Amino acid sequence: LDPSLEMWDLSSPLISLWINRFYIYMGFAFGISLWICVQIVIKKQGFATILAEAVTSLDLPVAIIDLKEYDPDDHLVEEVTSKNVCVFLVATYTDGRPTESAEWFCKWLEEASSDFRFGKTYLKGMRYAVFGLGNSAYASYFNKVGKNIDKWLWMLGAHRVMTRGEGDCDVVRSKHGSIEADFRAWKTKFIYRLQALCKGEKKKSCGGNCKKGKCESNQHGSEETEPGSHTPDDLHPRDTEEEEPGENTSEEEFGTEDHQGLNSVVDVEDLGKIMDRVKKEKKEKEQQEEKTSLFRSTGKNEDGERRAMITPALREALTKQVNASRERRFHRCMETTPSLACANKCVFCWRHHTNPVGTEWRWKMDQPEVILKEAMENHQNMIKQFKGVPGVQAERFEEGMTVKHCALSLVGEPIMYPEINRFLKLLHHCKISSFLVTNAQFPMEIRNLKPVTQLYVSVDASTKDSLKKIDRPLFKDFWQRFLDSLKALAAKQQRTVYRLTLVKAWNVDELQAYAQLVSLGNPDFIEVKGVTYCGESSASSLTMANVPWHEEVVRFVRELVELIPDYEISCEHEHSNCLLIAHKKFKIDGEWWTWIDYNRFQELIQEYEDSGGSKTFSAKDYVAKTPHWALFGANERGFDPKDTRYQRKNRAKDISGC
Repeated sequence: LDPSLEMWDLSSPLISLWINRFYIYMGFAFGISLWICVQIVIKKQGFATILAEAVTSLDLPVAIIDLKEYDPDDHLVEEVTSKNVCVFLVATYTDGRPTESAEWFCKWLEEASSDFRFGKTYLKGMRYAVFGLGNSAYASYFNKVGKNIDKWLWMLGAHRVMTRGEGDCDVVRSKHGSIEADFRAWKTKFIYRLQALCKGEKKKSCGGNCKKGKCESNQHGSEETEPGSHTPDDLHPRDTEEEEPGENTSEEEFGTEDHQGLNSVVDVEDLGKIMDRVKKEKKEKEQQEEKTSLFRSTGKNEDGERRAMITPALREALTKQVNASRERRFHRCMETTPSLACANKCVFCWRHHTNPVGTEWRWKMDQPEVILKEAMENHQNMIKQFKGVPGVQAERFEEGMTVKHCALSLVGEPIMYPEINRFLKLLHHCKISSFLVTNAQFPMEIRNLKPVTQLYVSVDASTKDSLKKIDRPLFKDFWQRFLDSLKALAAKQQRTVYRLTLVKAWNVDELQAYAQLVSLGNPDFIEVKGVTYCGESSASSLTMANVPWHEEVVRFVRELVELIPDYEISCEHEHSNCLLIAHKKFKIDGEWWTWIDYNRFQELIQEYEDSGGSKTFSAKDYVAKTPHWALFGANERGFDPKDTRYQRKNRAKDISGC
């Protein structure tokens, strides 16, 4: 076939291309609707596009179809008599549900698979392959959508041409180090299989005497014969004992061993022996999976050693993300973390979920001294890159080489780090103030935490359902952990902050519930900020439409303050789309004292350490007066008049609140 561009025009007689077309069905949250057979216009690079390009290199026509626009009632049965190979790229979302674009297709397929009116041969002749995208941290839901589609298609009589692929967002547990690498490995095998189909290679017949998983006929993952051929039933037995479609991940497990087909006769006397053998094999498989699961859950390899937290793929991804966001840093504030892992998968995470996730520490651990030393060196190297950049003040450039503050919020959950208190002590010993952010899933660690300059708790939602939807936590008892974390915060004597990230259409309508949470933790401050859109991600459906305007954030804060009488709006930072609500105890003689006296804090923390923790201090002991330009209602709206603000020229009209 000639793959020239002129051929991709419906006005040309392309009957042969239409018969041999290749379908890729998209079920991502960011699904696209693009028929490459009609028009070569690649609007978005993604897994479907990458696979489509690989297929077109074989001189085969391709169509990428968004499942949201696909009607299975009208089109799916057509694949039975066609020579198509249908590939389903589907992602698993919260609680094992399909993404919005694939919901109707999955519902239809599930109902059809259990409807006697369709029968077990409804899709007989259809050829397909499935690649699922998920996160193994959610063990009970891992790639559930991909598994289900694979199962339902099989139950309707369709034939798999390629082992189901499973991409894993968890870079620590991913078989190939990242979900992209998982896809590339599966794609390579699939293209090889497709070439075999085009050449008309047939799968070798298996006599049923091969040891499970070692059948020579499965070496290339083949399950179908040449394109367009219809294999007799005796070559593809499909009774219910042949397969267990719910959990299998490859065709090696599907009926090539000791199970008999529809046309085979089993002696009743031999039935017991067959069942004993099946049970024995199933038990051996479960024991092997349990062993594998143990290694995964403990984060250890088979030699019992803990895995490194940073994989090459993770290092590359995080380096790109940090470089893209560093312009938001204060010149003397070092942002870092002793733990890349997190127990949440928040929809607005700017790391795009490239970091590992877990509910406990299970990786190799660097010592606090090593982490601090390398963090400071990396901070200095980043500052050096700004030398000579227009607008950079020489005085501040020199100041930036000396770290004054440390924000433990770069990525992950810092409080998970087993030596977090030692790390904080090192910071304070170096006269570096500490700002620690936690996601309110580790109440015990919050209670055991030594004093920090300011302790933040992310309050991303105010109800159990919305928190589950936005933070997508790993803990099953996430809500109780969340509430216990807020209670633990109330017992802290130093500065405490609720950090609310507003996501339009997600968490801005639960004011009364937010007010109840405030009474639970009694924070010193409540920082309310509009979500920052950090680009498209397969792990989140967030768009610019979810970013609130600053006026919308102000309105939310005003309404919230009316429900919490002990608090008032104190400060505003318009260019960060952020406002600060402060407890009235920081309004002294009619003036706000919300800023920090860092020198005084260092004196107090030193006295605390020297006394072995017996000499405590409170948030009011190291306050500083708030400058007028930072107050809510000031003309400057939070911008220091000593600084010069640079506006980009010829800016396109904003569609968000940023």
